Amino acid sequence: MKNSGIVLLFDGFCNLCNRLVIFIIKRDHNAKISFAPLQSATGKLVLKESGFDDDKVDSIVFIIDGKTYTKSSAILHLLKTMGRGWSLFYGLIIVPQFIRDFFYDKIALNRYKIFGRGETCIIPTEDISGRFLNI
Repeated sequence: MKNSGIVLLFDGFCNLCNRLVIFIIKRDHNAKISFAPLQSATGKLVLKESGFDDDKVDSIVFIIDGKTYTKSSAILHLLKTMGRGWSLFYGLIIVPQFIRDFFYDKIALNRYKIFGRGETCIIPTEDISGRFLNI
């Protein structure tokens, strides 16, 4: 499956990630960004096509213009893509990646403890189901 467009792969069981997806859907009025849980067959296929081992990725993955970003870089490129005031956060790209990823990893390591872990991936309603890649 070759995907085209802009894709965000996320941990479908992570409440923080699910909230991020809902946050984006509410603000991405042109529906530019598509989604797939990392745990889905589609998410695993997209990862594989992007050169990643699906068993080793535990970060959000953002794909745009044929480029794949993970961790803090994924977040910053996502915010840039959302436009409006959100793109101002992209200025943080000047912070060295190892520093940005240090903070990303601290949050990611404790995300279930802080935000909880869902029993299932987000189930899109009919009005937003088109935003999710064949899950």
